[in-house]
Amino acid sequence: MKSFLAIAIVGAALVFPRALHAQSYSINWYTIGGGGGSSSGTNGGASYTVSGTIGQPATASMSGGVYSITGGFWSIIATVQTPGAPLLSVVRSGTQAVISWSASATGFVLEQSSTLMPNSWSTNSATLTTNGGVISASVTASSGYKYFRLHNP
Repeated sequence: MKSFLAIAIVGAALVFPRALHAQSYSINWYTIGGGGGSSSGTNGGASYTVSGTIGQPATASMSGGVYSITGGFWSIIATVQTPGAPLLSVVRSGTQAVISWSASATGFVLEQSSTLMPNSWSTNSATLTTNGGVISASVTASSGYKYFRLHNP
């Protein structure tokens, strides 16, 4: 009798399923995109550089509620922690990125690079401001890669 009751309960659960609740999100447009990069080196005494990009045929933006997706190639603004240097932080503010660090660190110069190659760093020319013990520099958050570090020359 117990097995008959168990089979009846399972059968009823299969016949009368509960209503499933789903979100009303949809992706009604998409494309497959990619990125690119460069490599360089030497081979047998000859220097070479290879650059490539995988194109994206179309970009679009989709949004709904509090969510949005923007198509296109992504860019990055990142900080690189240098041993012995103060901790850097980066915050986006509109079309600017604000790079900041503790004002208690002296003798450091803010440098930037579009690659992480050893000899690619140059001094950043942004105006430095000090407020509440924090030094900051605002840079344009444009497309492409930008890396920032503090260097003690």
